[in-house]
Amino acid sequence: MAHSISGKRVAFLLTHGVEQPELTEPWKAVQDAGGQPVLIAPEKGEVRAMKGDWERGDSFPVDQTLDEADPADFDALVLPGGVINADHLRTDRKAVAFATHFKDTGKPIAAICHALWLLAEADVVKGRELTSYKSLATDLKNAGATWVDREVVTDRGLTTSRHPGDLPAFCSTMIEEIAEGQHAPG
Repeated sequence: MAHSISGKRVAFLLTHGVEQPELTEPWKAVQDAGGQPVLIAPEKGEVRAMKGDWERGDSFPVDQTLDEADPADFDALVLPGGVINADHLRTDRKAVAFATHFKDTGKPIAAICHALWLLAEADVVKGRELTSYKSLATDLKNAGATWVDREVVTDRGLTTSRHPGDLPAFCSTMIEEIAEGQHAPG
């Protein structure tokens, strides 16, 4: 049975270099489940996506900047991957603070591929079981996570996956976790 997230606002935090299918497929899953996705980025305008970190993708309009967005206004956070995207966000103190809010309040977080770099920086991964793109395994273990190689892993409201090939399982599990709502903070 499909889960409904009707009325829930879901923040999609990203910047240039986001992996296009890791944005578009979860976005569609949120819409199809009745949720309202909101694209949040460090700057106004549009965000340019990539396909496979090499080929230029489409551009997507920013709904709110990090300066404008209040994480308290959202029910969940989705972090699409892409090496360039993730590397930039993990060094942006406002992006780190935004992600930290979701950990501190127990709101669902879904991250795929390289997006977990931001969660390591925000101290979200410590003590959790998760997965990511395999090249991040050592980084995540060093940040206190238990890294496993599976298509999707959930741990106290945190949903993680490895790469675009995992998107069907990622999207389904992400929607289920958003429908469940808040978990114990931390």
